Amino acid sequence: MTTTATYPLRDSAAMVRRQFRHTWRNPETLFGALVVPIILLLLFNYFFGGAMNVGTRYLDYMVPGIIMLAAGYGVGVTAVGMATDVSEGVINRFRTMAISRASVPTGHVVASVVTTLAGIVIALGVTVVMGFRPNATPVEWLAAIGMIVLLVVAITWLAVALALAAPTPEAANFYAFPLVFLPFLSTAFAPADTMSGGVRWFVENQPFSRVIETLRGLLTGTAIGDDSWWGIGWCVGIALIGYLWARALFNREPRTR
Repeated sequence: MTTTATYPLRDSAAMVRRQFRHTWRNPETLFGALVVPIILLLLFNYFFGGAMNVGTRYLDYMVPGIIMLAAGYGVGVTAVGMATDVSEGVINRFRTMAISRASVPTGHVVASVVTTLAGIVIALGVTVVMGFRPNATPVEWLAAIGMIVLLVVAITWLAVALALAAPTPEAANFYAFPLVFLPFLSTAFAPADTMSGGVRWFVENQPFSRVIETLRGLLTGTAIGDDSWWGIGWCVGIALIGYLWARALFNREPRTR
């Protein structure tokens, strides 16, 4: 039986199916988002790993950073996809249809989260083939998975909002660039204590570093400290801002780009 309360869920499910169909029809859009983090993994491990002194095997150190890179590249694809729908008039048509307005951005977000998480799993599989052996307990694995999902949901909502604010798909790609680049300006590939001054402060306190240090502690047993709480706080805050911003942008009056 369909009730008023089930309409948004039904509409959101239809939008998720639409996004998955687009993904299957255009797999090349995800190919780069999957391949680039793996290339960087191989590059940093085999070319620069021998020069890095991080107190442990470099592969083990950089795996959380590779997870963040895979997440960033994944949501970059989402931003371009949403902006393309806007530029082609698809979003304006959805606005005029008798469907839940929230279902359209939600469909983009849910489909993106699933595909991005799948990309992260593949990247992790490559690290295991290369010799990564995490010592996390089942509870720590659950906590790590929860943190990854929370981070991906947060930056995906932000990417959707940025796409709705962008005038063109090319601009959306530029707007989402910080989500791809910030993992490089974190503790992904080098410890913060090797840096100095304001750079060290920024690296230690930016969202990706907090999440990376939490994942590093959960997967390899390093100290976490208060990074987990800061990481959760950053993710919740970004998700809330992204969701509210995306909803406001989607509900505004349609305009032609």
